[in-house]
Amino acid sequence: MNTWRNASLAVSAAAMLVLTTACGQDQGGESTNGQSVGNAVQQPAQDGGYDYGGGGGAAAKAEPAGQLAVLNSKELGKVLTDSNGMTLYRFDKDTAKPPKSTCEGDCAKAWPVVAAGDVTAAPGVDESLLGEVTRSDGTKQLTVGDWPMYRYAEDKEPGDVKGQGVGGTWFASSPEGKKAAASGGGGAEDGAAEEGGAEDAEAAGDLPGLSTRNDPKLGEIVVDKNGMTVYRFKKDSAWPMKTACVDDCLDNWPVVEPVAKGDTDGISQKGYVTFNRPDGLKQQTIDCWPLYTYAGDQNPGETNGQGVGGTWYAVTPEGKLVGATK
Repeated sequence: MNTWRNASLAVSAAAMLVLTTACGQDQGGESTNGQSVGNAVQQPAQDGGYDYGGGGGAAAKAEPAGQLAVLNSKELGKVLTDSNGMTLYRFDKDTAKPPKSTCEGDCAKAWPVVAAGDVTAAPGVDESLLGEVTRSDGTKQLTVGDWPMYRYAEDKEPGDVKGQGVGGTWFASSPEGKKAAASGGGGAEDGAAEEGGAEDAEAAGDLPGLSTRNDPKLGEIVVDKNGMTVYRFKKDSAWPMKTACVDDCLDNWPVVEPVAKGDTDGISQKGYVTFNRPDGLKQQTIDCWPLYTYAGDQNPGETNGQGVGGTWYAVTPEGKLVGATK
């Protein structure tokens, strides 16, 4: 009886050693005592798990737009900017008829509102498209084509469009208040799918469950079977394996479901294990880091999630963050 018990304990110890070897090394020397890889403890993000895409601290003071201008973007066509060349955005959760702004609190920190007043229509654009909406705090916000206008806190230089596609709900505005789109000068119609990316989708073809591609800006990064960029969250942990992306966060950052090792190409097999999340979802990891895609990426080859909030980054075939600073 003791012989059987000792053998059983030896097998269990060996299994734990395999998991420790896979996920316990090269993680900054964190203790592995008493930690379970398969049933990790949830570690909620400080902001409740939802990342608006940047803009920490207090909400910026609402500033007017001044003389509106039109930027001819290679990727997006005609984009509306303020007098300083900063891109103006619209939010899908707002409404135009009647005009209503729903971005408040932490949202307004990441997406500073554009104040009404002191605004002139862009050259060649009907001035009657300009208007205003009264926000819940009583302040006035600029509308274009009845859509409330915002800037993005992560845009640092004139012409930046880092807010494009964030959360699948934020889009640069055309001069008429529609969603900017390279398919035409007037912007995409509301609710219509943007054109473009068809060649990328065709090129994606029949890919393995996880593989890599060479991005012109980011280098070799991981993509899923649809050619969509794969990301990591800096607030997650590899050992012990924990997730900080929960609840609403998962609407913007869906988990990468488990992929068999044989259904990969060029991906490191170190720490290539399934993460049994506390919410019941099963998530693929590389080097024990949980993997996600981004709802703001609409077509294969897009990397709109790169650097969002200073916490989301594409990953290398070894599971490392691309372009992140510690």
